Amino acid sequence: MRTSSSLGAAAAFGLAVAIASPGFAESIQEKTERKQADIPNCGRNLGTIAIREPEHNWWSDLNLASPEVLLKVFVRKSGCFTLVDRGKGFEMAQQERALASGGNLQQGSNIGAGQVKAADYILVPDIASKNNDASGTNIGGILGGFVGGGAGALISHISISSKTADVVLSIVNVRTSEDGPIEQGHGSKTDVGFGVGGGWGSWGGFGGAAVSSYTNTDIGQVVTLAYIDAYTKLVGDMGGMPSAGGASAEAPAQAVSMTRAGRMYAKSTPGGKVVRSLSAGMMLYPTGNKDGTMWEVKDELGNQGWVSSLSFELSK
Repeated sequence: MRTSSSLGAAAAFGLAVAIASPGFAESIQEKTERKQADIPNCGRNLGTIAIREPEHNWWSDLNLASPEVLLKVFVRKSGCFTLVDRGKGFEMAQQERALASGGNLQQGSNIGAGQVKAADYILVPDIASKNNDASGTNIGGILGGFVGGGAGALISHISISSKTADVVLSIVNVRTSEDGPIEQGHGSKTDVGFGVGGGWGSWGGFGGAAVSSYTNTDIGQVVTLAYIDAYTKLVGDMGGMPSAGGASAEAPAQAVSMTRAGRMYAKSTPGGKVVRSLSAGMMLYPTGNKDGTMWEVKDELGNQGWVSSLSFELSK
């Protein structure tokens, strides 16, 4: 009996040593770093992007930060987009601009109109679909063992028992309001060794404590992997976009409005054949062709001709 107990103790000790050994820990770290490396690096900038927080808050019950914070890390590490803030940071910036317009800032502060960089795209992170009963087991009954004290969180398509998550990333073109690529990503505990913290800890400098909620918990890492999967696919979808001018060049030219009455001419030389008369306030659509101060435009009825740019302004 003593021999059997001794062998059992020795086996348990050996297993503990093996788990704690550098080789075992290194394999976990290597798998984690390989997943981090899946975040694509772009050779050229695909445009300017803002990230919108999902309307449905699914993350608070899992003790996670908003996925907006996580996606900001991806954008910064990948270099695929220029990131502009339209969240809480932008709200504070608007307060500063309000102070400037009211004359309350010091002279030379250089804050005013026309300085905010436009977003070409809006990126919206979300969870794939509603799934309150994964694998025939009520999620609420097993949440406590995985999340801890979160039994009320019935999360959209996050399987607590198998530790998997399915997420969605979608793009909206700001100028045209067209829906761009929509990609789904999948993450699973089996994708990494889950030495909690591990190589993910290096992300702390990008988002501080907010990102650590993803990097230091099992469910956070699962969701992170799912978003890496979706973001990689999304960037791949957008890789064929024009390199010169990006989204701004791809979009139709901004409309113009007549500031005073004028005429549309058949040629770029004023005094020639008149296509039609134009009234103040009329909206026209530039074709992109210019000859000095004369712009080629179209009207709402399809008439096309040339108008002096001194007679109109960009429509707001």
